This record gives sequence, C-alpha cells and structure tokens, in this order.
Amino acid sequence: MNLARLAAEAEERGQPVRAGLIGAGKFGSMFLSQVPTIRGLHVTAIADLDPDRARTACRATGWDDARIAATAFVEDGAALAARDDVDVVIEATGNPRAGIVHARAAIAAGKHVVMVNVEADVLVGPVLAAEAEAAGVVYSMAYGDQPALVAEMVDWARATGFEVAAAGKGTKYLPGYHDVTPDDVWAHYGLTAEEAARAGMNPQMFNSFLDGTKSAIEMVAIANACGLNVPSAGLAFPPCGVDDLAHVLRPREVGGQLEGRGIAETVSSLERDGRPVFRDLRWGVYVVIEAPNDYAAACFAQYGLPTDATGRFASMYKPFHLIGLELSVSVLSAALRRESTGRAREMRGTVAAVAKRDLKAGEVLDGEGGYTVWGKALPLSAARNALPIGLAHGVALTRDVARGEVLRMDDAAFEGDAVAAMYGGLVGA
Repeated sequence: MNLARLAAEAEERGQPVRAGLIGAGKFGSMFLSQVPTIRGLHVTAIADLDPDRARTACRATGWDDARIAATAFVEDGAALAARDDVDVVIEATGNPRAGIVHARAAIAAGKHVVMVNVEADVLVGPVLAAEAEAAGVVYSMAYGDQPALVAEMVDWARATGFEVAAAGKGTKYLPGYHDVTPDDVWAHYGLTAEEAARAGMNPQMFNSFLDGTKSAIEMVAIANACGLNVPSAGLAFPPCGVDDLAHVLRPREVGGQLEGRGIAETVSSLERDGRPVFRDLRWGVYVVIEAPNDYAAACFAQYGLPTDATGRFASMYKPFHLIGLELSVSVLSAALRRESTGRAREMRGTVAAVAKRDLKAGEVLDGEGGYTVWGKALPLSAARNALPIGLAHGVALTRDVARGEVLRMDDAAFEGDAVAAMYGGLVGA
C-alpha cells in the first residue's frame, strides 16, 4: 500500500530505482509508456537486437528526446545485466533460452530479475529462483501479467484463511484451436493478414494465445509458484462466466467440474458450439475459495459474494489485466521491498509439446505458436520424459510422430545442450 511513497522517497534521496529492459516489444513498450510518470523509477538502459527499433518504441510511447538521449541502447542483454547503472533487470524477450542466459547474467552481477518471459520461467524457474536467493537478489514474476496477478489472489486467499479450490484466468478457446497455424490465425481474431501486418502483430505469438499453448504455460507457472495442481489430463478450458466460477470450479464430489481442490485451470469465453459465454472472463483472472466453517460461509452471503448452491464456495475475480502497464509494481517491489510479486518454487508441472499434424523424422520443430506443435499442461508425474514446448524450437525430430502425440525428450537430439540438461535435471527426466 506504500510502494509509490517508497519510490518517491527514493527519488528525493537521489537514489531512484534504475531498471534495465531487455526486449522492447509490446510488453516492454507498455512498460516504457508509464515510466515518465512514475517518480523514483528510471530506465537507464534498453537492450534489443535492433536498438533503433527500441528507440522508435520509446518515441511511440511518449518519451521525449532528452529522456531517450539519457538512456543507453545496446544489443546484448547480458551486457546490460552487467551495467553499474542497473539495479533491476527486466527480461521481456519471450525467448526461453535467451531469458535463461539473461537471468543468470543478472543474478551473477547481483541484480534483481523481473521475469516477464514466462516461457523461461515455466522451463527452469525454480532453478533461477534458487540461484537468485543464494545470491541475495530477488527473482520475480511480472505484475500485470496473469500469473503474478493470480499468485497475488492465491496469497490473499491463504493469508485470510481460505482454502483455494481453483485459480487461473480466462481466454478464448475451442478444441479446434489446437490445430491452428500462423497461416490461419487472423481469421479467429477478426483480422486480415494485411491488417495484422500493418499493426506490427506477430502471427506466431498471437497463435500461441489461441492454440492453447500460452494458457498452458501460464497455468503451469501459476502451479509452480503457488503449489497448485495441474489437471491430470491437461487443461479442460470449461466455458464459464464470472457468475458461475464458484459453481463450475469446485470439486466433482460436490457438483463441480474439477478433479479435486487446489487446481490451476483456464476458463473459456466461448461455449463449445461457439456461442459467447455470458459475462465472460476472457481478459481477467480469478480465485475460487472454500469457507473453512459455517460462520464464514454465512458471511459470503451477507456480503454479496457470488457462491455456489451450497454457499461454501465463493469466487473473487479481476476482470482485466494491463500487462506491461502494471509492470513497475514488480520492479519497485524487488528494489525497494526486496520482495517478489510471485516466484517459481517447485516444479508442479510442465508444458509438453504435442504434434499438430503427422511429423516426419528430420523435420525441424518451430516451437510455441508455430506449425508443428502446441503446448499441453501436464502434471510432472505424467510427463517426466515429455519434450517441453520451450525446447521444441529449432531442433530436428529423430523419429516420426503422429498427430496428437506428446513428444519425448529423446525425440530430438540435445547433446551438449546446457538448457536441456538443466531442465532434465530439474524434472528428473
């Protein structure tokens, strides 16, 4: 409740929080747009493979020439992490391998890390978090993105004495979306390819939102951070609006659709026949809580919480998330409170690569949102040898794989691959 005051006081002392941003894409640009109006927060350096693109992003988000001139623009994220004028490194590339390299460089240099790159976090987040803790720095999820917002809601629920029945987010989902490729993604967003190109929208990135991969990544990240369970058969994406969260997202034993308590799940904004869900949660996050006693359940009703028919399960939700516009909360929290806004603690699950079509030996996988695979959330116990979506990029298959089959680690050659070895050691593959 006092983060803005702490930041303002840091400014007055002449010791503002100095952030370095790696990756000036959409998420990074949204963050940059807020920086000029936040007292006590300065962005001193920006790393991007195309520094001129980063400068353009700064201008597009309202930075004046003086602010741009005072900022260092570099190509190398690891070099940014080593700079003396950076206190907090923001990793926003979306590339899991690059994210791991940058995070480790930042930790080695004694810098806090805000990991926007959920792809890297879900792959080896617990390792990075442990390395950060050993080095005396903070490793944090990115506030504004759904995993950190859900982690906050889960923490609130537990700190107030409620059991968490379920937590997660909403999205637009139909089963057929798993097969969508970048060639036909824009029709599902009501856009033409030309309109998307003019807006600078990346078809592979937006396809990962649609084909279920991004939801899987975010739900596993939430499970790993909050000690929740990943559904045994993968995400079910039940259609559900905000009025029905407590009814749908409770255990089957009491009439709900979940296999148990403490589940990370994504709800769909579409019914299975394509009709829109009434009062959907497509852009938001939720937590379903269970009253520990009759008195608390009675309070649910007295204070207007939406509950199930028993009155013992209730929901809280946030209808929107503002991603990069809210990122400064993580940056300031890490530097001024030395506290994360959520962090990976254990491997509860993984995101397995599943073939979108029949694949042949020798074919090169193209990763998240591409033409070859989509990502399925699975509990670790059911997927110890599964090939994670974060490693299913730029590697050739060693055997034929049928459509719908979960790929295995030994389906691709990873000899001498440090990231693959790190992941394998973490999950015991």
